[in-house]
Amino acid sequence: MRLVIERSELLRALGHVTSVVERRTTIPILSNVMLKASGDEVQLKATDLEREVVESAPATVTTPGAITVPAHMLHDIVRKLPDGSSVEIVRDAERERLTITAGHSRFALQTLAADDFPDLAAGEMTHNFELTASDLKSLIEKTRFAISSEETRYYLNGIYLHTALRGAETVLRAVATDGHRLAQLDLERPKGADGMPGIIIPRKTVHEIHRLIEDSDAKVAIGVSAAKVRFEIGPIVLTSKLIDGSFPDYQRVIPQGNDKKMRVSNAQFMAAVDRVSTIASERGRAVKLSIAPDKLILSVTNPDGGSATEEMPIEYGSNALEIGFNARYLLDIGGQLESDTMQFLLADPGSPTMVKDGGDERALYVLMPMRV
Repeated sequence: MRLVIERSELLRALGHVTSVVERRTTIPILSNVMLKASGDEVQLKATDLEREVVESAPATVTTPGAITVPAHMLHDIVRKLPDGSSVEIVRDAERERLTITAGHSRFALQTLAADDFPDLAAGEMTHNFELTASDLKSLIEKTRFAISSEETRYYLNGIYLHTALRGAETVLRAVATDGHRLAQLDLERPKGADGMPGIIIPRKTVHEIHRLIEDSDAKVAIGVSAAKVRFEIGPIVLTSKLIDGSFPDYQRVIPQGNDKKMRVSNAQFMAAVDRVSTIASERGRAVKLSIAPDKLILSVTNPDGGSATEEMPIEYGSNALEIGFNARYLLDIGGQLESDTMQFLLADPGSPTMVKDGGDERALYVLMPMRV
């Protein structure tokens, strides 16, 4: 194998694929990236057996071939080469080495055979559809903060993507919950998603997709099967195994009869929650909301640190109510809202509360109250 490639092209591709390579692994070849040269490009592939990222970059290929080399070491080498340099990559089959030359710099890396490199992408996808990068980004950003990190409830360690009914309309819906809060976002159902199986996309894969989305105008091709999901983002293809489990019936925790409505300025509310929660202990992050017609008092009492209160105007016309929430959860939800109007739909101090974005009907959040 022999090829020449621009340093910037190689660095960009390596930056995308090496992020799935574990720095410590008991299987040596999983520390490597596979380089496969043919035609006028080189394909780079890396995997951790759960996720696989493949990207192609333009190159001048003199001799086609394939080999694997240590991924992070190659990335570090290319990162430190001068801007604008051309990188020559040559495989020395006899010595099982890969030689990398750029200007006066020359490196030789140990290799492992490409035939032994695992292939995660095998298998057909039963459903294929497209989303804009901006829509996919919204699905992730508005729900991923609610993904559970509790490993024993592994089926909550991801985003549940499925088709669902909203009124008479079928939508593509993303849901995440950790048992204390729930985040849901609906998008118009894309062509090809009809009848797709409900899938749970693992947390690591969710973060990886979000990192790979750069161009908000681009289309992302998504393929789904019962066991895998594939995302094609320009020249990058990310394939991931799915969480093998059943997502709980989240509809049961979405309250239907919450008739007490409170509307508040999101910016003012978030700033006030942030200020009063300064007093809160790390263990008990509860903020008490004392809600009365047109007036809200936020308060925090910490037996070891003192107390804090703040009053602010609201729109509210129901009976007075006192309810407590985790301050961080309130701030997480407030950070996702597009408009400056936050709408709370409440029932009583012990029941789940719904939070909506005043300017975005697609998003819905549910919060479990805390004792205060």
